[in-house]
Amino acid sequence: MSPPTHSTALGTAQARVLDVVDELSSELRGGGDGRQARLDDSLERDLGISSLERVELLVRLEEAFGVRLGDTAMVEAETPGDLAAALAGANPALAGAVPSRAAPRAAATTEPRAVDTVVDALEWHASRTPDRVHIRLREEDGAENPLTYGWLWQASLAIANGLTARGLGRRETVAIMLRTERAFFPAFIGTLMAGCVPVPLYPPVRADRIEEYAERQVGILRNAAARLLITFTTVERLAAILVARVPSLAAVDTADSLAAGGASPAPAARRPRRPGDEPALIQYTSGSTGSPKGVLLSHANLLANIRALQAALAMRSDDVVASWLPLYHDMGLIGAWLGTLYVGAPLVLMPPLAFLARPVRWLRALHDHRGTVSPAPNFAYDLCSRRIRDDELAGLDLSPVRRLLNGSEAVHPETLERFAARFAAYGLRPEALCPVYGLAECSVGLTAPPVARGPRVDRVGRRGLQEGGRAAPAADGDTALRIVSCGHPLPGHEVRVVDASGARVAERREGRVEFRGPSATTGYYRNPAATRELIGADGWLATGDLGYLADGELFLTGRRKDLIIKGGRNLHPHEAEEVAGGVAGVRAGCVAAFGVADLERGTERFVVVAETRLADAAERTRLEHAVAGRIASSLGVPPDRVVIRSPGAVLKTSSGKIRRAATREAYLAGRLPDRRPAVAAQWARVLARSGLATCRRWCGAGLRGAYTAYVAALLLLTGPVVWAALAAGPRGRWTTRLVGRWTRVMLAAAGCPVDVTGLDGVTDLGPAVYVANHASYLDSVLMMAILPVDLRFAAKGRLARYPLLGTAIRKGEHIPIEKADLSQQMAGAGAVVAPLRRGESLFVFPEGTFVAAPGLLPFRLGAFRAAVETRRPVVPVAISGTRRMLPADTLLLRPGRITVTIGRPLTPAADGWQEIVRLRDLARTAIEQAVRN
Repeated sequence: MSPPTHSTALGTAQARVLDVVDELSSELRGGGDGRQARLDDSLERDLGISSLERVELLVRLEEAFGVRLGDTAMVEAETPGDLAAALAGANPALAGAVPSRAAPRAAATTEPRAVDTVVDALEWHASRTPDRVHIRLREEDGAENPLTYGWLWQASLAIANGLTARGLGRRETVAIMLRTERAFFPAFIGTLMAGCVPVPLYPPVRADRIEEYAERQVGILRNAAARLLITFTTVERLAAILVARVPSLAAVDTADSLAAGGASPAPAARRPRRPGDEPALIQYTSGSTGSPKGVLLSHANLLANIRALQAALAMRSDDVVASWLPLYHDMGLIGAWLGTLYVGAPLVLMPPLAFLARPVRWLRALHDHRGTVSPAPNFAYDLCSRRIRDDELAGLDLSPVRRLLNGSEAVHPETLERFAARFAAYGLRPEALCPVYGLAECSVGLTAPPVARGPRVDRVGRRGLQEGGRAAPAADGDTALRIVSCGHPLPGHEVRVVDASGARVAERREGRVEFRGPSATTGYYRNPAATRELIGADGWLATGDLGYLADGELFLTGRRKDLIIKGGRNLHPHEAEEVAGGVAGVRAGCVAAFGVADLERGTERFVVVAETRLADAAERTRLEHAVAGRIASSLGVPPDRVVIRSPGAVLKTSSGKIRRAATREAYLAGRLPDRRPAVAAQWARVLARSGLATCRRWCGAGLRGAYTAYVAALLLLTGPVVWAALAAGPRGRWTTRLVGRWTRVMLAAAGCPVDVTGLDGVTDLGPAVYVANHASYLDSVLMMAILPVDLRFAAKGRLARYPLLGTAIRKGEHIPIEKADLSQQMAGAGAVVAPLRRGESLFVFPEGTFVAAPGLLPFRLGAFRAAVETRRPVVPVAISGTRRMLPADTLLLRPGRITVTIGRPLTPAADGWQEIVRLRDLARTAIEQAVRN
């Protein structure tokens, strides 16, 4: 007897849902396997229907039922039963015609060319055109919420005051886990106003990936040393769980709560001005492994990139930009939002989910507002070409569009051709398609083609590129690779292609792509090892990509770390992945190809991991052979191993990119999943790890408390004796020697060894200006214990009021400087220059103070001016370890090794302002390098 059909076993509506699901899943796997979908099956885990494939599923269900599903069904529906329930409450379908256009564009304005920071740019617009619409936040039903420059300025001030009221200070990191919503914009700008550094995070989307999501966010929050997490109410429970695993994270709050705490913001004039080299953003890369890297960008980096893109794309304030890109991603955050904020062009913005649920909304936004510029990754153009029905496009006009930027992932020539052909009838000009290239390490953009030229596609010989790295034009009849040009470097930026030794290669020779320019990061946040790999000794930065130059334009061929070298041939994994994805039964976009070292053969094994919904062992074996055969015939090289797994085996980033390295690691460790764990099991592990982290923190705090009590006892036993000796004795430099010796004894008793290098270089130096980074309250007495005793300390005035240290400062005739008068004191010869003229050395912390966040603050110029005026050398001193022993945000101590590196003396070679700045930059670089190492 044949199995019962859906229609006989279930209600009519549920049966129709299952029939549609079966039809789509059968197409995705290339045929039926006899298994019918059930109402409680997981759409992805059991049926192999991923996020992008849901678009097609929802379109088919809406057509079958004559309704419109809400956007939440795109994400929240986990099973066919969920979809059936959503359909039961859905509204009738509306006409597919594109609505009439919105109001005319805003008048042109000018941009703030002279500003140094993003905050200054907002203030410039808010003070001149407060009522100008900056963002039109588009809702699911097409309604729009206009946000003006004036509103954003005032809302940001409230957030900034709220952060200050919670005790957050300069350079402390604030994580922002918000959706595309009103709260995001003032949260980001307000964080900058408070002097803090924003760290955008993507919010949780899929319940069945909660464990993977939690692990990634914990890694980011730990690396960023985030002090506060700003989020929204519905995920506060998850955020609170994360707190237990992130020692630096003091609290979780909402934007509304922060704004309420700063409801009476201070006047704008009272907000301190920040220099352009202040940190403006830590952008975490997608990460091909489990350790994402945080790209540290300054205000100067961001503005340089925005200005360069403005010039390359001929952006104007009367342009209209439409975007659905997420705000936690550099292309959406910087390219779309901050770029329009600076230029003054209005931004029509919708949540990513709105686009994924109905791709036509992106085109409709361009139509409604006569949009001229819009960025999106390659898959979005494919989605629009394949998944939008003709009836949804009636009346669409794309003729005003002049720049459709295609970037963030590999650009395929077939995608460009399909999109141009599909939408030519709606006024789209082919020259509007604009393949671009960028990376977070260069803020966002690096290359772009000439304005109004259109895409350039290069045909190169496959064999020459694979075997010799030669990108020679393919002759007619040859097997060719088609590679899209990403254009020329942005103004002020440079791109080069080098070989493994770092030497430039000729045009049309494949090599490693490197760049430099004003948009380039100074490194990865709290990751010196990765920074050293990124930035070469000559200042060029490695992109990690392979490519070649032709006529000065950049053509990318793949990722260097992903390159597969087999039998002397260079294979790019994306080619194999595309070929395998076209085999019936394989889930397109869910294939990972990589190389595995084979020491016996002296080459690499070529491995392909592909996802399928097929469960039968024989069917999977057939699929393995089919994939291997298709790849061998297409690329000329068969894979050594094809691994077929269920959905979820191929690991991806938050933006949907294949994590080849992470998939390779899972393959080598035998941990390729064949099913994604149940949501309940994932939550159980997340909670268990949080509980374990809480226990560890309590134990750690207990141990640190005991250690702090031990050190406090040492201080109580010895401190009064030293203080009494200082108070009773005469003035003189003996006090510094006494404090220094006492400090050495205390550090030894506390189990904190001190390593000093470079002391021989200053033993017979004579009078000099010693400058050091300021990491902890221990730094001053540490220097007294290490450096020559015949020097004067320029110390903060409040230290002179402390019982023991204050007595040492007064009796040792050091120089107390009040913070309010610091710039005048350090600029004036008086109390600071006089000791140098008398033949004494001077010690200064040019940062002026220290904060809890790691990294150097800007150096004040006073000490370097004193050195130039008196012709005394500057000695850079790098201190490491004192911040860990005595952090700024707690009284609990911990033991550790302290390292002091005394650099080479820097002798003034001239007079004047340029020499002062030169000495400052040299000293800061020397200290920064020593601290990193």
